[in-house]
Amino acid sequence: MAFVLGLVLGLFVGLGLVVGFVKSENARSKRRADLAATIAAFARMTVEDSRKLLPPQYYPSWVVFSQRQKLTWLNQHLTKIWPYVNEAASDLIKASVEPVLEQYRPIILSSLKFSRFTLGTVAPQLTGISIIEDGGTDGITMEFEMQWDGNQSIILDIKTRLGVALPVQVKNLGFTGVFRLIFKPLVDEFPCFGAVCFSLRQKKKLDFTLKVIGGDISAIPGLYSALEGTIRDAVEDSITWPVRKVIPIIPGDYSDLELKPVGILEVKLVQAKELTNKDVIGKSDPYAELYIRPLRDRMKTSKIINNDLNPVWNEHFEFVVEDESTQHLVVKVYDDEGLQASELIGCAQIQLSELQPGKVKDVWLKLVKDLEVIRDNKNRGQVHLELLYCPFGMENGFTNPFASDFRMTSLESVLKNRANGTEATESEQAVTQKRKEVIIRGVLSVTVISAEDLPATDLVGKSDPYVVLTMKKSGMKNKTRVVNESLNPIWNQTFDFVVEDGLHDMLIVEVWDHDTFGKDYMGRCILTLTRVILEGEYKESFELDGAKSGRLNLHLKWMPQPIYRDT
Repeated sequence: MAFVLGLVLGLFVGLGLVVGFVKSENARSKRRADLAATIAAFARMTVEDSRKLLPPQYYPSWVVFSQRQKLTWLNQHLTKIWPYVNEAASDLIKASVEPVLEQYRPIILSSLKFSRFTLGTVAPQLTGISIIEDGGTDGITMEFEMQWDGNQSIILDIKTRLGVALPVQVKNLGFTGVFRLIFKPLVDEFPCFGAVCFSLRQKKKLDFTLKVIGGDISAIPGLYSALEGTIRDAVEDSITWPVRKVIPIIPGDYSDLELKPVGILEVKLVQAKELTNKDVIGKSDPYAELYIRPLRDRMKTSKIINNDLNPVWNEHFEFVVEDESTQHLVVKVYDDEGLQASELIGCAQIQLSELQPGKVKDVWLKLVKDLEVIRDNKNRGQVHLELLYCPFGMENGFTNPFASDFRMTSLESVLKNRANGTEATESEQAVTQKRKEVIIRGVLSVTVISAEDLPATDLVGKSDPYVVLTMKKSGMKNKTRVVNESLNPIWNQTFDFVVEDGLHDMLIVEVWDHDTFGKDYMGRCILTLTRVILEGEYKESFELDGAKSGRLNLHLKWMPQPIYRDT
């Protein structure tokens, strides 16, 4: 009897739970449907509908006056006046762009000029406008977003070094970008501003094709890529911010609006690793090209390291900075092909706004195929840079050690001239004292503290690690003791190196596994001395290059020797 009663009771309880669950799900489904209907109703709301819900003081400006509403009339008027703008602007652009193209002209060409330049009959469309708040009251900054797929007629007359003349047509030109207009300074007479500055603030898209009229551009190897690169570089640097064109409206001196240097970027190209091999036989012969602006006289090129996918350059370069908030440093690594055109291995860039003035930044940049591509899953290698931004007039006690006002001591002058086999005259000594390379002497103290997570090299899953420290220029070496059977060894050993040229020397720290019958290489890290010279000392953990895992903990200290200056 009890069994039957329990069975009936359980059946009713189970049915009750099922019914309750079904009702709960139905209620949740109804709430979801009601919420979806409410959201759909909000999506269909117009500005007039919103005015019924909120008083006018709660409307943001973009609700009442949307960008598209404001720009519709402007696009309509631009379409009407475009024929007149085309005629005036075509002559102006042609006259201003031709000298820029000549400056960027590829070596394989002897001349590069326009034979025809018209902007076509299709006016660009303005898709957005914004006012930039810069905190100042002496000017107004506006930015227009523009899209243009026009029917321009642009023909380039080019002549090669071989004497071949070709008319090249620029076709299918499509452009999307943001232009910046600065009305400055504000004055109390009509039109209330003294001059207009315009610049391309952001280039989102620039597409075009090149075609030889009556021929094939691919008939001359390398011509297409050279011309395309020339056009892109000219656009990139001639009107792209911080470059700006100043148009005076009211007569006056507007030199303060022109582009001016604001600081110096010191770049040490240290090394690269795991570069893609571009050669069928042997390895690539890499070199690097660096620039902030792609002007020929501002682009720097490193030496070529033959047959090496992990090159060490240790070269120092200097760049002029005009606007640290928007400019960036570009690094391109090439494989030297001798008489043929070099092949790009990969490129990278870093924004100068990421640098702290007066503080060394040590970075590894991943190489990609194209700077316009955000994601590049292929491993093309990495490049190691050391960066130091030095603004003009920096007043925080910082002294740029790369500055050229350091002078040679008398002993340095004598030794340098003796090495050259000449006797120094008074005039030669004066020139020598203003040497291009700064020599900073001192003692580098390196404490090898410990290592972590080293890879196992023995069959039992352990290693017997020790560290070898080498100064690259002098070849001085020191090594720690061996720590047996440990992947997390502790050494706490200090070594001193007398350094004759601190800014141009490097410390190479290698980790080895000691074996009875030899040694196994585990990994390394390469350090420049710029940071320790500037900061005096620092402690940091460094990742081991060439190893599956592992970090090395070091403490570096710099004890400078005094530099004597001539009075």
